[in-house]
Amino acid sequence: MTGLRQSWVESANDPETDFPLNNLPYGVFSTDGKGPRCGVAIGDMILDVAGLEAEGILSAGDPPVFSEPSWNAFMELGPEGWAGFRGALTALLAEGSSLRKRVEPFLVPMEDARMHMPMAVAEYTDFYAGKNHAMNIGIILRGPENALPPNWLHIPIGYNGRASSVVVSGTDVRRPWGQLKGPDMEAPVFAPCKRFDLELEMGAIVGVPSNGPVTVQEADDMIFGYVLLNDWSARDIQGWEYQPLGPFQAKATATSISPWIVTKAALEPFRASTPEREKELLPHLVEPGPMIYDIDLMVTLAPEGKTPTVIAETNYNRMYYSAAQQLAHHTTSGCPMRVGDLLGSGTISGPVKSERGSLMELSWAGKEPLELDSGETRSFLEDGDTLTLLGAAKGNGYRIGFGACSGTVLPALDDPYAR
Repeated sequence: MTGLRQSWVESANDPETDFPLNNLPYGVFSTDGKGPRCGVAIGDMILDVAGLEAEGILSAGDPPVFSEPSWNAFMELGPEGWAGFRGALTALLAEGSSLRKRVEPFLVPMEDARMHMPMAVAEYTDFYAGKNHAMNIGIILRGPENALPPNWLHIPIGYNGRASSVVVSGTDVRRPWGQLKGPDMEAPVFAPCKRFDLELEMGAIVGVPSNGPVTVQEADDMIFGYVLLNDWSARDIQGWEYQPLGPFQAKATATSISPWIVTKAALEPFRASTPEREKELLPHLVEPGPMIYDIDLMVTLAPEGKTPTVIAETNYNRMYYSAAQQLAHHTTSGCPMRVGDLLGSGTISGPVKSERGSLMELSWAGKEPLELDSGETRSFLEDGDTLTLLGAAKGNGYRIGFGACSGTVLPALDDPYAR
Protein backbone atom coordinates (compact mmCIF):
# COMPACT_ATOMS: atom_id res chain seq x y z
CA MET A 1 0.00 0.00 0.00
CA THR A 2 1.30 3.43 -0.91
CA GLY A 3 2.42 5.78 1.87
CA LEU A 4 1.70 9.43 2.60
CA ARG A 5 2.21 11.61 -0.46
CA GLN A 6 4.03 14.85 0.30
CA SER A 7 2.44 18.22 -0.48
CA TRP A 8 3.70 21.80 -0.25
CA VAL A 9 0.57 22.46 1.83
CA GLU A 10 2.23 21.61 5.16
CA SER A 11 -0.94 20.59 7.07
CA ALA A 12 -1.59 17.91 4.43
CA ASN A 13 1.54 16.05 5.56
CA ASP A 14 0.21 15.41 9.07
CA PRO A 15 -0.46 11.66 9.39
CA GLU A 16 -3.61 12.47 11.39
CA THR A 17 -5.25 14.78 8.87
CA ASP A 18 -8.36 13.52 7.10
CA PHE A 19 -7.26 15.26 3.93
CA PRO A 20 -3.72 14.41 2.76
CA LEU A 21 -2.64 14.62 -0.87
CA ASN A 22 -3.74 10.98 -1.16
CA ASN A 23 -7.37 12.03 -0.60
CA LEU A 24 -8.38 15.28 -2.35
CA PRO A 25 -12.15 15.08 -1.73
CA TYR A 26 -14.62 17.40 -3.45
CA GLY A 27 -17.00 19.83 -1.78
CA VAL A 28 -18.83 23.14 -2.14
CA PHE A 29 -17.99 26.03 0.21
CA SER A 30 -18.62 29.74 0.71
CA THR A 31 -16.82 32.51 2.58
CA ASP A 32 -17.80 35.97 3.78
CA GLY A 33 -18.50 38.08 0.74
CA LYS A 34 -18.24 35.24 -1.75
CA GLY A 35 -20.92 32.66 -2.53
CA PRO A 36 -20.83 28.86 -2.83
CA ARG A 37 -18.24 27.39 -5.16
CA CYS A 38 -16.39 24.13 -5.77
CA GLY A 39 -13.39 23.35 -3.62
CA VAL A 40 -10.99 20.53 -2.76
CA ALA A 41 -9.91 19.72 0.79
CA ILE A 42 -6.15 19.61 1.37
CA GLY A 43 -4.92 19.49 4.98
CA ASP A 44 -6.70 22.23 6.90
CA MET A 45 -7.27 24.27 3.74
CA ILE A 46 -9.75 24.36 0.86
CA LEU A 47 -8.45 24.86 -2.67
CA ASP A 48 -10.83 27.10 -4.64
CA VAL A 49 -10.94 25.15 -7.92
CA ALA A 50 -13.67 27.39 -9.31
CA GLY A 51 -11.27 30.32 -8.92
CA LEU A 52 -8.41 28.34 -10.48
CA GLU A 53 -10.61 27.47 -13.45
CA ALA A 54 -11.68 31.10 -13.90
CA GLU A 55 -8.02 32.18 -13.94
CA GLY A 56 -7.03 29.47 -16.40
CA ILE A 57 -4.64 27.81 -13.95
CA LEU A 58 -6.49 24.48 -13.75
CA SER A 59 -9.16 23.12 -16.08
CA ALA A 60 -11.26 19.98 -16.04
CA GLY A 61 -12.73 20.44 -19.49
CA ASP A 62 -14.13 22.73 -22.12
CA PRO A 63 -16.64 24.26 -21.52
CA PRO A 64 -15.83 25.06 -17.87
CA VAL A 65 -17.52 22.79 -15.31
CA PHE A 66 -17.10 24.74 -12.07
CA SER A 67 -19.21 27.79 -12.88
CA GLU A 68 -22.08 26.31 -10.84
CA PRO A 69 -21.78 25.48 -7.09
CA SER A 70 -22.06 21.74 -7.66
CA TRP A 71 -19.90 18.86 -8.81
CA ASN A 72 -22.61 17.45 -11.11
CA ALA A 73 -21.20 18.96 -14.30
CA PHE A 74 -17.78 17.57 -13.45
CA MET A 75 -19.27 14.12 -12.79
CA GLU A 76 -20.76 14.18 -16.28
CA LEU A 77 -17.21 14.12 -17.70
CA GLY A 78 -17.05 10.44 -16.78
CA PRO A 79 -14.22 8.27 -15.41
CA GLU A 80 -11.63 9.44 -17.96
CA GLY A 81 -12.27 13.08 -17.11
CA TRP A 82 -12.24 12.32 -13.38
CA ALA A 83 -8.86 10.59 -13.64
CA GLY A 84 -7.30 13.36 -15.74
CA PHE A 85 -8.40 16.09 -13.34
CA ARG A 86 -7.25 14.15 -10.27
CA GLY A 87 -3.83 13.67 -11.85
CA ALA A 88 -3.49 17.37 -12.66
CA LEU A 89 -4.71 18.37 -9.20
CA THR A 90 -2.25 16.02 -7.51
CA ALA A 91 0.65 17.45 -9.54
CA LEU A 92 -0.43 20.99 -8.70
CA LEU A 93 -0.38 20.34 -4.94
CA ALA A 94 2.56 17.95 -4.77
CA GLU A 95 5.82 18.95 -3.13
CA GLY A 96 8.03 20.75 -5.65
CA SER A 97 5.17 21.97 -7.88
CA SER A 98 6.34 24.83 -10.13
CA LEU A 99 2.89 26.47 -9.87
CA ARG A 100 2.87 26.85 -6.09
CA LYS A 101 3.07 30.66 -6.11
CA ARG A 102 0.13 30.95 -8.53
CA VAL A 103 -1.99 28.46 -6.58
CA GLU A 104 -1.37 29.64 -3.00
CA PRO A 105 -3.73 32.66 -3.25
CA PHE A 106 -6.59 30.23 -3.92
CA LEU A 107 -6.22 28.40 -0.59
CA VAL A 108 -8.87 29.20 2.02
CA PRO A 109 -8.62 28.12 5.68
CA MET A 110 -11.38 25.60 6.49
CA GLU A 111 -12.20 27.53 9.65
CA ASP A 112 -13.23 30.50 7.51
CA ALA A 113 -15.54 28.49 5.24
CA ARG A 114 -19.11 27.29 5.37
CA MET A 115 -19.90 23.97 3.68
CA HIS A 116 -22.88 23.34 1.38
CA MET A 117 -24.36 20.35 -0.44
CA PRO A 118 -21.58 19.06 -2.71
CA MET A 119 -23.95 18.03 -5.50
CA ALA A 120 -27.56 18.24 -6.59
CA VAL A 121 -29.16 14.94 -5.57
CA ALA A 122 -31.09 13.55 -8.53
CA GLU A 123 -32.79 10.64 -6.75
CA TYR A 124 -32.24 8.94 -3.40
CA THR A 125 -32.53 5.22 -2.67
CA ASP A 126 -31.90 3.70 0.74
CA PHE A 127 -31.00 0.06 1.19
CA TYR A 128 -31.29 -2.44 4.03
CA ALA A 129 -28.10 -4.29 3.20
CA GLY A 130 -26.23 -4.83 6.48
CA LYS A 131 -26.88 -8.31 7.79
CA ASN A 132 -26.09 -7.64 11.46
CA HIS A 133 -28.52 -4.70 11.47
CA ALA A 134 -31.20 -6.64 9.62
CA MET A 135 -30.85 -9.55 12.06
CA ASN A 136 -31.05 -7.28 15.10
CA ILE A 137 -34.11 -5.40 13.84
CA GLY A 138 -35.74 -8.65 12.77
CA ILE A 139 -35.22 -10.25 16.17
CA ILE A 140 -36.61 -7.16 17.92
CA LEU A 141 -39.71 -7.05 15.73
CA ARG A 142 -40.36 -10.69 14.81
CA GLY A 143 -38.17 -12.91 16.97
CA PRO A 144 -35.07 -14.94 16.07
CA GLU A 145 -36.89 -17.52 13.97
CA ASN A 146 -38.14 -14.95 11.45
CA ALA A 147 -35.44 -12.30 11.72
CA LEU A 148 -34.57 -12.11 8.01
CA PRO A 149 -37.25 -11.94 5.30
CA PRO A 150 -37.05 -14.86 2.82
CA ASN A 151 -35.61 -12.62 0.08
CA TRP A 152 -32.90 -10.95 2.17
CA LEU A 153 -30.04 -13.32 1.34
CA HIS A 154 -30.81 -13.09 -2.38
CA ILE A 155 -31.22 -9.38 -3.15
CA PRO A 156 -30.26 -6.05 -1.58
CA ILE A 157 -33.61 -4.75 -0.29
CA GLY A 158 -34.23 -1.03 -0.72
CA TYR A 159 -36.84 1.68 -1.05
CA ASN A 160 -37.11 4.97 -2.94
CA GLY A 161 -36.52 7.90 -0.58
CA ARG A 162 -36.87 11.65 -0.96
CA ALA A 163 -34.02 13.52 -2.64
CA SER A 164 -35.48 16.72 -1.22
CA SER A 165 -34.79 15.49 2.32
CA VAL A 166 -31.01 15.17 1.85
CA VAL A 167 -29.10 17.88 3.74
CA VAL A 168 -25.46 18.66 4.36
CA SER A 169 -23.72 18.13 7.69
CA GLY A 170 -24.40 20.90 10.19
CA THR A 171 -28.06 21.25 9.23
CA ASP A 172 -30.37 21.02 12.26
CA VAL A 173 -33.05 18.33 12.12
CA ARG A 174 -36.47 18.99 13.60
CA ARG A 175 -38.31 16.21 15.41
CA PRO A 176 -41.17 15.15 13.10
CA TRP A 177 -44.88 14.73 13.70
CA GLY A 178 -46.74 11.66 12.48
CA GLN A 179 -49.29 8.98 13.22
CA LEU A 180 -48.29 6.85 16.19
CA LYS A 181 -49.97 3.68 17.41
CA GLY A 182 -48.70 1.61 20.31
CA PRO A 183 -49.68 -2.01 20.97
CA ASP A 184 -52.17 -0.98 23.67
CA MET A 185 -53.81 1.80 21.66
CA GLU A 186 -57.15 1.26 19.92
CA ALA A 187 -56.48 3.98 17.35
CA PRO A 188 -53.49 6.05 16.22
CA VAL A 189 -52.79 9.58 17.39
CA PHE A 190 -51.10 12.45 15.58
CA ALA A 191 -48.17 13.52 17.73
CA PRO A 192 -44.43 14.27 17.71
CA CYS A 193 -42.17 11.27 17.24
CA LYS A 194 -41.06 9.76 20.56
CA ARG A 195 -38.56 7.25 19.13
CA PHE A 196 -36.32 9.37 16.92
CA ASP A 197 -33.19 7.53 15.81
CA LEU A 198 -30.03 7.67 13.74
CA GLU A 199 -28.75 5.19 11.18
CA LEU A 200 -25.03 4.97 10.48
CA GLU A 201 -24.60 4.51 6.73
CA MET A 202 -22.34 5.21 3.78
CA GLY A 203 -23.70 6.92 0.68
CA ALA A 204 -22.55 6.08 -2.84
CA ILE A 205 -22.88 8.77 -5.53
CA VAL A 206 -23.62 7.77 -9.11
CA GLY A 207 -21.50 9.67 -11.62
CA VAL A 208 -22.41 7.88 -14.86
CA PRO A 209 -26.00 7.51 -16.12
CA SER A 210 -27.49 4.23 -17.29
CA ASN A 211 -30.31 3.16 -19.57
CA GLY A 212 -30.95 -0.50 -18.95
CA PRO A 213 -29.46 -3.25 -16.76
CA VAL A 214 -25.76 -3.05 -15.89
CA THR A 215 -23.37 -5.63 -14.48
CA VAL A 216 -21.82 -5.34 -11.03
CA GLN A 217 -18.50 -4.34 -12.63
CA GLU A 218 -20.22 -1.72 -14.78
CA ALA A 219 -22.03 -0.45 -11.69
CA ASP A 220 -18.74 -0.11 -9.81
CA ASP A 221 -17.33 1.88 -12.74
CA MET A 222 -20.35 4.22 -12.53
CA ILE A 223 -19.75 5.20 -8.90
CA PHE A 224 -18.07 8.59 -8.50
CA GLY A 225 -17.44 8.61 -4.75
CA TYR A 226 -18.72 8.13 -1.23
CA VAL A 227 -20.01 10.18 1.72
CA LEU A 228 -20.99 9.44 5.30
CA LEU A 229 -24.78 9.28 5.65
CA ASN A 230 -27.18 9.48 8.62
CA ASP A 231 -30.66 8.28 7.70
CA TRP A 232 -32.67 9.88 10.52
CA SER A 233 -35.53 7.52 11.39
CA ALA A 234 -38.80 7.95 13.30
CA ARG A 235 -39.18 4.43 14.64
CA ASP A 236 -42.66 4.80 16.11
CA ILE A 237 -44.03 6.39 12.94
CA GLN A 238 -42.34 3.66 10.92
CA GLY A 239 -43.81 0.86 13.03
CA TRP A 240 -47.35 1.97 12.23
CA GLU A 241 -46.97 2.93 8.57
CA TYR A 242 -44.51 0.47 7.03
CA GLN A 243 -46.84 -2.49 6.47
CA PRO A 244 -47.23 -3.55 3.71
CA LEU A 245 -45.21 -1.17 1.53
CA GLY A 246 -42.27 -0.18 3.73
CA PRO A 247 -40.92 3.12 5.12
CA PHE A 248 -42.49 6.39 4.03
CA GLN A 249 -42.86 9.43 6.31
CA ALA A 250 -40.70 7.81 8.99
CA LYS A 251 -37.70 8.28 6.71
CA ALA A 252 -38.66 11.58 5.06
CA THR A 253 -37.60 14.03 7.77
CA ALA A 254 -33.93 14.32 6.81
CA THR A 255 -30.94 12.40 5.53
CA SER A 256 -27.62 14.04 6.47
CA ILE A 257 -24.46 13.58 4.41
CA SER A 258 -20.86 14.64 5.05
CA PRO A 259 -19.79 17.68 2.99
CA TRP A 260 -16.84 16.06 1.20
CA ILE A 261 -17.18 13.49 -1.58
CA VAL A 262 -14.31 11.05 -1.20
CA THR A 263 -13.59 9.73 -4.67
CA LYS A 264 -13.47 6.06 -5.48
CA ALA A 265 -9.92 6.64 -6.75
CA ALA A 266 -8.80 7.71 -3.26
CA LEU A 267 -10.32 4.56 -1.76
CA GLU A 268 -8.78 2.07 -4.21
CA PRO A 269 -6.04 0.88 -1.79
CA PHE A 270 -8.71 -0.06 0.75
CA ARG A 271 -10.88 -2.43 -1.25
CA ALA A 272 -12.17 -5.47 0.63
CA SER A 273 -14.44 -8.41 -0.07
CA THR A 274 -18.00 -8.86 1.10
CA PRO A 275 -18.60 -11.89 3.37
CA GLU A 276 -19.15 -15.49 2.40
CA ARG A 277 -22.70 -16.16 1.23
CA GLU A 278 -25.14 -18.46 2.99
CA LYS A 279 -27.09 -18.61 -0.25
CA GLU A 280 -25.46 -18.48 -3.67
CA LEU A 281 -26.33 -15.24 -5.44
CA LEU A 282 -27.81 -15.26 -8.92
CA PRO A 283 -25.13 -14.59 -11.58
CA HIS A 284 -26.11 -10.95 -12.20
CA LEU A 285 -25.27 -10.05 -8.58
CA VAL A 286 -21.98 -11.94 -8.24
CA GLU A 287 -19.02 -9.61 -7.65
CA PRO A 288 -16.00 -10.04 -9.99
CA GLY A 289 -13.65 -8.85 -7.23
CA PRO A 290 -13.46 -6.89 -3.98
CA MET A 291 -16.17 -4.21 -4.08
CA ILE A 292 -16.48 -3.03 -0.46
CA TYR A 293 -14.00 -0.87 1.51
CA ASP A 294 -12.13 -1.06 4.80
CA ILE A 295 -13.33 2.18 6.42
CA ASP A 296 -13.43 2.63 10.19
CA LEU A 297 -16.63 4.34 11.35
CA MET A 298 -17.65 6.03 14.60
CA VAL A 299 -20.79 7.64 16.04
CA THR A 300 -20.81 10.16 18.89
CA LEU A 301 -23.79 11.56 20.79
CA ALA A 302 -23.57 14.86 22.68
CA PRO A 303 -26.49 16.06 24.84
CA GLU A 304 -27.03 19.81 24.66
CA GLY A 305 -24.09 21.56 26.37
CA LYS A 306 -22.34 18.26 27.16
CA THR A 307 -19.27 16.51 25.80
CA PRO A 308 -19.83 13.78 23.21
CA THR A 309 -19.86 10.06 24.01
CA VAL A 310 -18.70 7.46 21.49
CA ILE A 311 -21.75 5.21 21.19
CA ALA A 312 -20.69 2.97 18.28
CA GLU A 313 -17.56 1.96 16.36
CA THR A 314 -17.67 -0.36 13.37
CA ASN A 315 -16.40 -0.72 9.79
CA TYR A 316 -17.95 -0.39 6.33
CA ASN A 317 -16.63 -3.87 5.52
CA ARG A 318 -19.44 -5.28 7.70
CA MET A 319 -21.87 -4.79 4.80
CA TYR A 320 -23.38 -7.87 3.15
CA TYR A 321 -23.98 -6.15 -0.20
CA SER A 322 -21.64 -3.61 -1.81
CA ALA A 323 -22.77 -0.34 -3.39
CA ALA A 324 -21.95 -1.84 -6.79
CA GLN A 325 -24.31 -4.76 -6.14
CA GLN A 326 -26.99 -2.37 -4.93
CA LEU A 327 -26.62 -0.23 -8.04
CA ALA A 328 -26.62 -3.24 -10.38
CA HIS A 329 -29.78 -4.56 -8.71
CA HIS A 330 -31.37 -1.11 -9.04
CA THR A 331 -31.03 -1.28 -12.84
CA THR A 332 -32.37 -4.81 -13.39
CA SER A 333 -35.86 -3.56 -14.23
CA GLY A 334 -34.44 -1.09 -16.72
CA CYS A 335 -34.68 1.75 -14.18
CA PRO A 336 -32.47 4.58 -15.51
CA MET A 337 -29.86 5.93 -13.13
CA ARG A 338 -28.86 9.59 -13.25
CA VAL A 339 -25.75 11.60 -12.46
CA GLY A 340 -26.14 12.65 -8.83
CA ASP A 341 -28.21 9.66 -7.70
CA LEU A 342 -27.49 8.81 -4.08
CA LEU A 343 -27.57 5.26 -2.69
CA GLY A 344 -27.67 4.76 1.08
CA SER A 345 -25.94 1.55 2.14
CA GLY A 346 -28.36 0.69 4.92
CA THR A 347 -27.38 0.72 8.58
CA ILE A 348 -23.85 -0.57 9.22
CA SER A 349 -23.62 -2.73 12.34
CA GLY A 350 -21.12 -5.31 13.50
CA PRO A 351 -21.65 -8.57 15.40
CA VAL A 352 -21.14 -7.08 18.88
CA LYS A 353 -23.14 -4.45 20.76
CA SER A 354 -20.50 -1.71 20.52
CA GLU A 355 -20.74 -1.92 16.72
CA ARG A 356 -24.49 -1.34 16.41
CA GLY A 357 -25.22 1.59 14.11
CA SER A 358 -28.59 2.70 15.52
CA LEU A 359 -30.11 3.40 18.94
CA MET A 360 -32.90 0.96 18.12
CA GLU A 361 -30.23 -1.75 18.31
CA LEU A 362 -28.01 -0.19 20.98
CA SER A 363 -30.92 0.16 23.43
CA TRP A 364 -32.69 -2.93 22.11
CA ALA A 365 -35.83 -0.90 21.35
CA GLY A 366 -35.58 0.91 24.69
CA LYS A 367 -35.28 -2.16 26.91
CA GLU A 368 -31.56 -1.57 27.56
CA PRO A 369 -30.95 2.22 27.78
CA LEU A 370 -27.49 3.36 26.78
CA GLU A 371 -25.43 5.18 29.42
CA LEU A 372 -23.53 8.26 28.28
CA ASP A 373 -20.31 9.64 29.74
CA SER A 374 -22.35 12.49 31.25
CA GLY A 375 -24.28 9.97 33.37
CA GLU A 376 -27.45 10.40 31.34
CA THR A 377 -29.09 7.54 29.49
CA ARG A 378 -30.62 7.29 26.03
CA SER A 379 -33.04 4.86 24.46
CA PHE A 380 -33.73 7.23 21.57
CA LEU A 381 -32.70 10.78 20.68
CA GLU A 382 -33.78 13.70 22.84
CA ASP A 383 -34.14 17.34 21.82
CA GLY A 384 -30.79 19.12 21.79
CA ASP A 385 -28.79 15.94 21.08
CA THR A 386 -26.07 16.28 18.47
CA LEU A 387 -25.17 13.19 16.44
CA THR A 388 -21.83 13.05 14.65
CA LEU A 389 -20.65 10.38 12.23
CA LEU A 390 -16.92 10.06 11.53
CA GLY A 391 -15.05 7.77 9.19
CA ALA A 392 -11.61 7.14 7.73
CA ALA A 393 -9.74 4.49 5.78
CA LYS A 394 -6.33 4.07 7.38
CA GLY A 395 -3.22 3.50 5.30
CA ASN A 396 0.52 3.37 5.90
CA GLY A 397 1.12 6.64 7.76
CA TYR A 398 -1.95 8.42 6.43
CA ARG A 399 -5.75 8.34 6.49
CA ILE A 400 -8.49 9.01 3.96
CA GLY A 401 -11.14 10.81 5.97
CA PHE A 402 -14.61 12.12 5.20
CA GLY A 403 -14.92 14.97 7.68
CA ALA A 404 -17.82 15.04 10.12
CA CYS A 405 -21.47 14.33 9.36
CA SER A 406 -23.37 16.10 12.15
CA GLY A 407 -26.87 17.20 13.00
CA THR A 408 -28.68 18.50 16.09
CA VAL A 409 -32.24 17.51 17.01
CA LEU A 410 -34.58 20.48 17.37
CA PRO A 411 -37.88 20.25 19.29
CA ALA A 412 -41.02 19.46 17.30
CA LEU A 413 -43.04 22.44 16.19
CA ASP A 414 -46.36 23.16 17.84
CA ASP A 415 -49.25 21.22 16.28
CA PRO A 416 -48.88 22.15 12.59
CA TYR A 417 -52.63 21.75 12.05
CA ALA A 418 -53.76 23.86 14.99
CA ARG A 419 -55.62 26.90 13.70
